[in-house]
Amino acid sequence: FIYFYQMIPIKETFLSFQGEGYFAGQASYFIRTQGCDIGCHWCDEPASWEFKSGINQSLSNILKDIKKSNVKNVIVTGGEPLIHDLSNLTNEISKNNFSLHLETSGSYALTGNWNWITLSPKKIRPPLKSIYSHTSELKVVIYNNKDFEWALEQERNISKFNNDCLLYLQPEWSRKEIMQQQILDFISKNPRWKLSLQMHKYLNVK
Repeated sequence: FIYFYQMIPIKETFLSFQGEGYFAGQASYFIRTQGCDIGCHWCDEPASWEFKSGINQSLSNILKDIKKSNVKNVIVTGGEPLIHDLSNLTNEISKNNFSLHLETSGSYALTGNWNWITLSPKKIRPPLKSIYSHTSELKVVIYNNKDFEWALEQERNISKFNNDCLLYLQPEWSRKEIMQQQILDFISKNPRWKLSLQMHKYLNVK
């Protein structure tokens, strides 16, 4: 486990590039928290679900590693990061002038100070209403046709609080060829939405 004043379990930290959404292609440093109780059947990182595992790493070592990487963006992902109180983590990292990005399902209360928030809502545990006004980009994973209805419901929620939020549809990796025509049809009729692809998977990188 890793201690930041309080205990936050961390699965891994690594340098890569953002493969999805608005910042796709930009080099970023990732902090992947450990623990998730949502359990999406298409999850890329099911090894991050277990709460009783993680790595021993100090915040000072993480900061040294981030500085060595020479990147601007630090992305906190999971698991589900908001299961944990992220206030102290973001306070310490932000002192070093990094841009802090959060990737979350929004199913837990927002903690921490963020420059960018990616909301990836899940039907099995919908987002709290309070997250929508803070969301920078909404990313809906498309596995089947019912997910388009879910996307429109999320657009309605966003529109109540945040008209500047970017909207993305992202085909679930195993269904990308099957759903591509339906996604194209949907975006042509709903022009606020854009396509997001998992660039990192095409290149087989973390």
